[in-house]
Amino acid sequence: MNNENLIVMSLGGSIIIPEEIDYIFLKNFRDFIIRKIDLGYKFIIVTGGGKTARKYNNAVSKVIDNISEYDLDMIGIYATKLNAILMKTIFSEYAYEKILENPNVKIETEKPLIIASGWEPGASSDLDTVLIAKTYEVSNIINLSNISYVYDKDPREYDDAKKVRNITWENYRKIIPEKWSAGFSSPFDPIASKKAQEFGMKVAILNGRNVENLEKFLSDEDFEGTIINN
Repeated sequence: MNNENLIVMSLGGSIIIPEEIDYIFLKNFRDFIIRKIDLGYKFIIVTGGGKTARKYNNAVSKVIDNISEYDLDMIGIYATKLNAILMKTIFSEYAYEKILENPNVKIETEKPLIIASGWEPGASSDLDTVLIAKTYEVSNIINLSNISYVYDKDPREYDDAKKVRNITWENYRKIIPEKWSAGFSSPFDPIASKKAQEFGMKVAILNGRNVENLEKFLSDEDFEGTIINN
């Protein structure tokens, strides 16, 4: 797979499985991706762990104390793998037959779609997405989650939080924590953000449930979302 018409996309686990598996979203998302494949696009989709990972981590924390960050990370990674297998199965004949785990390995395939999962402890699947984009020499990433914009502060805590349409990596990294931990939630994680800034990448933060808005973004029309770049 070369990088011509290639889109690297991070698909948050929170929209794959908000509480239960959202098969309506999955069907709409599948139809959208296949329509784009028919137009000549290719995709690498990296799945997050989302609430599946958090449910397992919460359960473990209620059973034992002093859980290592490594063990919590590993649970999260395997949650991303489960979601990746789900996505690969949904796309069946369109997808490469194996899940991409190591983001530094370039897959040679004629298939128009590769599904990737988390890889190593220490960051979320956002970092894997950045590293995959670097491996495939793609400078733009689409990050699909359950939010529509980056805000200047946490809108769950501050009523006066304002949405941001465009922001630099330097300013974005000032409004998120410096460190990442298992179960951490932010539009784009701190470790991945540092790498994306270093590589000069642009990340679009979009609400993945709004497939029509994703269509607008790919068609260079007005869209709802935030662009982060240098």
